[in-house]
Amino acid sequence: MKLETERLFIIPCSKPYIESLSTDAYPIRNQIKSHVERLEQDPELYGWGVWLVTEKETGMIVGDIGFKGKPSAERTVEVGYGIIPSAQQKGYATESVKAIIDWAFTSDQVNRVIAECLINNDPSIRVLEKINMKRLGQEGEMLNWELKKEEAGLTKNTAAFS
Repeated sequence: MKLETERLFIIPCSKPYIESLSTDAYPIRNQIKSHVERLEQDPELYGWGVWLVTEKETGMIVGDIGFKGKPSAERTVEVGYGIIPSAQQKGYATESVKAIIDWAFTSDQVNRVIAECLINNDPSIRVLEKINMKRLGQEGEMLNWELKKEEAGLTKNTAAFS
């Protein structure tokens, strides 16, 4: 399975995929390693964890994105993302977050996506605003956001799912 946007491939992490990467392709941090370990115990977690974001043109991995687990009983998932510094300010975060949220909303298990970011993280705030997430409020240093399926403005050609 992978998502394809105009400029990116977004591929969910799995043990075979991670093992196929060269050691210099992308730093496999603890969050990715622990997701792959949990995935081996629970195959239904596939797609609901970490995905790698790759430039189509170069094949370079430019970031990771994903959900912090399977949908809850309330049909909610939380999205998180990060793009490497050399690939920032190119719209990759917005493009990949939109694609993964559209993918989640194709599931009848998801009616709402939430996110959080630091109050001073202007780039993340812009990404969340561009994809029409609504700011819910602030808890400490964190801003809370949500996007409901009926407000998502899904477009058929945002990303190709395969």
